[in-house]
Amino acid sequence: MSRLIEKPNIAMSITTTTGSQLSSTVSASPSNNAAPTDDTAPATEDEDGHRIRTTTSTEGSHNQSTNPAKLHNNLDEVIISLISGAAAGALAKTTIAPLDRTKINFQIRKDVPFSFQGSLNYLRQTYVKEGVLALWRGNSATMARIVPYAAIQFTSHEQWRRILQVDQNGANTKGRRFVAGSLAGITSQSLTYPLDLARARMAVTDRYTGYRTLRQVFAKIWVEEGPRTLFRGYWATVLGVIPYAGTSFFTYETLKREYHEIVGNTKPNALVSLAFGAAAGAAGQTASYPLDIVRRRMQTMRINPASLDRCPTILETLIKIYREEGIKNGFYKGLSMNWIKGPIAVGISFSTYDLIKAWLRELSHLKRGRVDK
Repeated sequence: MSRLIEKPNIAMSITTTTGSQLSSTVSASPSNNAAPTDDTAPATEDEDGHRIRTTTSTEGSHNQSTNPAKLHNNLDEVIISLISGAAAGALAKTTIAPLDRTKINFQIRKDVPFSFQGSLNYLRQTYVKEGVLALWRGNSATMARIVPYAAIQFTSHEQWRRILQVDQNGANTKGRRFVAGSLAGITSQSLTYPLDLARARMAVTDRYTGYRTLRQVFAKIWVEEGPRTLFRGYWATVLGVIPYAGTSFFTYETLKREYHEIVGNTKPNALVSLAFGAAAGAAGQTASYPLDIVRRRMQTMRINPASLDRCPTILETLIKIYREEGIKNGFYKGLSMNWIKGPIAVGISFSTYDLIKAWLRELSHLKRGRVDK
């Protein structure tokens, strides 16, 4: 009987021991599940403020679900760049429009030497004869050109930076930085060149003897000079925009990078951005100014289709300017005016672009309900 009584005790002890092991196993499993291994690295930001997330190969199975989100984010970035660039270009060019018109008039006239006193006299005479709005004559053509031009330039610069992998993974790719800026300038200039020619024509004429509207510029050129005239000076412009845009973007991006390495702040304030943009504008204008003279001469030259005269080439224009006006009074005529208006325009353009882009990104994040902090 004693043995019969002891068996249930043995069974109960076995059951108790096994149950305790099972309970301990079950209680341990939630602790393992509560901290699953995360294959996703923490998000970081590059020097332009873009969100970067590094992942391992285990995330490859989720590519189909993440691709639409990536495409949507890329589309948002393109739209933000277009809007920011258009606003930045419009504000910058409107600010320096009177100085720009003055510079163009001196550039195309070989009989009048440039001076600050002469520039002030030109502005005063224009104001007396035609009124204050005449100082912004041709600005409508400028806006028709600069809005798409600046939008395309800044947006294409962002895309060229990605294609050329500029300064990615901590690299310091100075050569690619210059090439990306040059390609951005070529892209925007090629798509908007006839508007640049029309702006130059309106800037050097008055409303009584020249063109009254932008549409009249295109109509008269098409009928009187032929459609090819709309692209006169294009190659001089492209050759000039390579050092101009390349040097401008290179200088601005390099100064921002050096500022980040010294100060540790990836987003300089408005005054610092304005100063960096001004330095970029001065460097870009100086590097490309002789070709700017050539393109203005070619753009504003009128050709009579009935005559045997032909439009001179870039080389012929360079030789003619050198022989008749020399280097200082020919190739660099009005450069001091550009050292005033160029840094102002480029400084406003770059700083405004960065500010508006940051603001639009913040609005975009708020709209999606995930604000980046």
